[in-house]
Amino acid sequence: MATNLASPLATVRDARSRISEVFERQRATALRLRSSTAADRIARIVKLRDAFIANTAVWYEAGYADFRKPPGEVDLAEILPVVVEANDAIRNLKSWMKPVKVWPTLLMAGTSGYIQYEPRGRCLIISPWNYPVNLTFGPLVSAIAAGNTAIIKPSEMTPHQAAAMARFVKEVFPEDEVALFEGDATVSEALLEQPFDHIFFTGSPAIGKVVMAAAAKHLTSVTLELGGKSPTIVDESADLGLAAQNILWGKYTNDGQTCIAPDHVYVHAAVKDAFVARCKAMLDKAYGADSESQKASPHLARIVNRRHTERISGLLDDALSGGARVLAGGAVSIEDHFIAPTLLDNIAAGAKINSEEIFGPLLPIYGYSNLDEVIRRINADPKPLALYVFSRTNSNIERVMRETTSGGACINHSVVQFLHGRLPFGGVNTSGIGNGHGHFGFKAFSHERAVVRTRLSMAAKLFAPGEVPSYLRKTLKAALKWL
Repeated sequence: MATNLASPLATVRDARSRISEVFERQRATALRLRSSTAADRIARIVKLRDAFIANTAVWYEAGYADFRKPPGEVDLAEILPVVVEANDAIRNLKSWMKPVKVWPTLLMAGTSGYIQYEPRGRCLIISPWNYPVNLTFGPLVSAIAAGNTAIIKPSEMTPHQAAAMARFVKEVFPEDEVALFEGDATVSEALLEQPFDHIFFTGSPAIGKVVMAAAAKHLTSVTLELGGKSPTIVDESADLGLAAQNILWGKYTNDGQTCIAPDHVYVHAAVKDAFVARCKAMLDKAYGADSESQKASPHLARIVNRRHTERISGLLDDALSGGARVLAGGAVSIEDHFIAPTLLDNIAAGAKINSEEIFGPLLPIYGYSNLDEVIRRINADPKPLALYVFSRTNSNIERVMRETTSGGACINHSVVQFLHGRLPFGGVNTSGIGNGHGHFGFKAFSHERAVVRTRLSMAAKLFAPGEVPSYLRKTLKAALKWL
């Protein structure tokens, strides 16, 4: 059964012992699952999906208890992605599992080759607090589709959702297939001591480095979905209504606590005032025109805890002390874990908000007059998880796509790349390693085994005792021109 290691009765020694026991029990299951068929795996995913949907009310209640997440956000950002992920795997798994034939090179004439997808084995999924349900069960679908066992470690910062997920996993799976351990960082440390075959981590770049260092001790492969400061560009040709609506939706869903949320916006000086006016009007309509209305809004989640509220408030205070101007919002209540949806400009170059990931409802807006300047600033920062461009000028769009890099990107939209199951989702360098979702998630949890089958061997002729015949030397010399 899933064990609640957050209990005060569970010591660190108990945790390590229990983790070692479950990890060892999954060994035999992982070996058995190597021979699992598509039908076997699909049946497990169907069981997961159906039970997951049946628990909809539980996900609503737990999301609200942890940070007043509105039911609509739970539907769109927690439940829907998992169900879509499961349905995609159910429909396509048979084709994903089929060996992929490859044509031989000239050097390998007389052979056939193919790629065989094998389960990695025992996998660890470490999920974050901002979308705990989605970012736990989405990767789990991929792990099951690829034929693996899994141990899950959710964040302790959302205890109601972690407890709900623990109950769910216990009800749906035997622990030699899927197990979940609750607890703090000591539990994560104990898990990372085990020689997993793959680790799928979603969280901050700082903790991602810790996970990667631990994985290196066992040469364990990793998928790291991290974060970063995702820039957004609104040029002079953009549809300002569309830009404001999509940027604010992407930014303030989950109160800004989204790894791919627009972190800051570069707006062409010619349209900056008009863009800000559109944003202010939309904020008033969505959440209310004053802080009391915004506090009472059923559509605005809260910051996850007091520590993060203080951290975001500190970024705001630091920016204001350097001369930043509040264009909208600015209200803070530490006790209520509340920070109003806030627009800022006139931010000093040395402000902390320019270099630290905000992960909250503060949106810096920078005016620009030359796209060169924006591209230079984006390329001077660590590579982001996402980049967004709002423009109706194809040359500007193409230039930004060509001269910058990011894990993913949207043109005239934001955030929706996560929901596109046919695209890889992941970062680059500091924003992540590897990809997830759909076929890419299946491959992340699979080993691509290269197989060569000999039908007509040249090796016997090449490596037979004695001198290579002259006719074969001539053939090889001719072939080298084409290799």
